[in-house]
Amino acid sequence: MPQTPALGSVRSLIVVLAWLSGSATAQSEAPTLPQYGGDSHLGVVTCAGSTCHGATRPFQNAAINQNEFVIWQRKDKHARAYKVLLNDQSKRIARNLGLKAAHEAKICLDCHSDNAAEDLRGKRFQLADGVGCEACHGGSKRYLGPHVSGENTRQQNLDVGMYPTETPESRALLCLSCHLGTDDKFATHRIMGAGHPRISFELDTFTELQPAHYKIDEDYRKRKQVFSGVQVWAIGQLIAVEKFLKLLASPKYRGIGPWPELAFYDCHACHHPMSDRRWRPRELTRALGPGVVRLNDANFLILSQIAGRLAPDLGERFKRAVEDLHKATIKDQASVQAAAARLGEVTANLRGILVQHSFSAADMKAMLQVMASEGASGEYNDYGAAEQAVMAMAAIKDVLEQTGSLTGGEKAELTVLMSRLYAVLEDPDKYRPEQLSTVLQTLADRTPRS
Repeated sequence: MPQTPALGSVRSLIVVLAWLSGSATAQSEAPTLPQYGGDSHLGVVTCAGSTCHGATRPFQNAAINQNEFVIWQRKDKHARAYKVLLNDQSKRIARNLGLKAAHEAKICLDCHSDNAAEDLRGKRFQLADGVGCEACHGGSKRYLGPHVSGENTRQQNLDVGMYPTETPESRALLCLSCHLGTDDKFATHRIMGAGHPRISFELDTFTELQPAHYKIDEDYRKRKQVFSGVQVWAIGQLIAVEKFLKLLASPKYRGIGPWPELAFYDCHACHHPMSDRRWRPRELTRALGPGVVRLNDANFLILSQIAGRLAPDLGERFKRAVEDLHKATIKDQASVQAAAARLGEVTANLRGILVQHSFSAADMKAMLQVMASEGASGEYNDYGAAEQAVMAMAAIKDVLEQTGSLTGGEKAELTVLMSRLYAVLEDPDKYRPEQLSTVLQTLADRTPRS
C-alpha cells in the first residue's frame, strides 16, 4: 500500500520518540553537570589556600602538586573567560543581540563563568572568577570538608557532588556543554551572526592544550582510571555526535521554515569568498550537489573512520545513515528528525563497542592510513572536517610515539608532515583544500603499516 504523507509523518514521529526514550535512559545514567547539580558553589577562593591548591610551586612528596589554583589562575584561559565578556567584541555582540551587557546576560554567563543558580552561591563566590574550580569539579558544599581532610575515597567524593572529569565520557559531556552546547545553552546562528567566533572542539587536543594542573603518577593511577589519548579522542567523537543529534532533534532549535537551526550547518559551506570555487563532490554529501548548504558533519566523518575499523558492517550503516541525514535536510523538518533518530540508533550500537575498546598499534596505524587516504581524495575539503582530521591524526601519532610503536625515522617523518598540515590550517580564510590533499597523499604513501 502506498505510504501517505500523514502515515509517513506518524512513522517518523514513532522513530523519533523511540530514539529519544532510549536516549533519555542513557542520559539519566550520566553524571549531572556541575552547573545543574544541587550543591552550593563556594567559590575558587575556598580552594586557593597555600596548603590546599594555592601553593606557588609543587609540593615535594605530596599526593598532589598543590599549585593547581595558581596554574589555573596564571595560565588557563578558563580563568579569563568572564573578562572576555567585558571586551569591545563582546560589547558589540551584546549590542547586536539587543542585550543590556554581555557580562549580565545568562546566555553569555552560562559558558563564560560558573553560572550556578543564585541560591547556590556561597558568600565568597564570584561570577568574575570565570570558569573556576566548581564549574568543572562540581559544587563543593558537601565534599569540601572530607576532601580537605582526606578521609573520603575518590568514589565517596563523587557520591557527594564531585564531578568525574577523569573519564572521557564525563569530560566530553562537560566540555561539550559549552564547546557545542546543550538544550539550555547553545550558540545559535543569530549569536554567530552578531559576531561570536566559530566554535570547534576535539576532546584530546583541548585536554592537552589546557595547562595540566594534575600529574598522572602512581597515586593518581590508584585512585582514577587512566586512558590513552586515542581513547579520549575516539570517545570524544562519539559524544560529540550524540550531542549534535540531540540538539538537532530539540524543539528549541528547529530553525525557520523547513530547515534546522543554521548553527548546525558547516560555516565555510557559505562563508568563503565567491572567488574560492572549492566545491567538490564527496561520498556522504553526493546527493546534495553544489550550491546546497550542508550540515557540519566533521565529527560524523571522523567517527565513521573509527567505526569502519572497529565494526566494518556497522561503520557502513553509520555512513549510510549520515548520508540519509544530509538528504533529509533538503526535504522538511520531520524528515530531519526521523533521519537523526535513525542515525542516533546506529550510533548507540557503536557506543557499546567503542567505549570498551582498547586501541592497538595496528588499529591506530590502520586508521591513520584510511584518514590520510580519504583526505587525499577530498573527503575533508571542508575546513571543519580538515580541522578534525588533523587533530585526530595528531592524537594517533602521539600515542604511537608514547607506546614505542614508531621507529625513529617514522616518528621524524610524521612530525614533519604534521607540521605541514598545521600550516595548511593555520588561517581558515586562507585554507586551500588542494594543499591539504597534497600533504595527506604524502602521509598516506608513507604511513607505517602494522
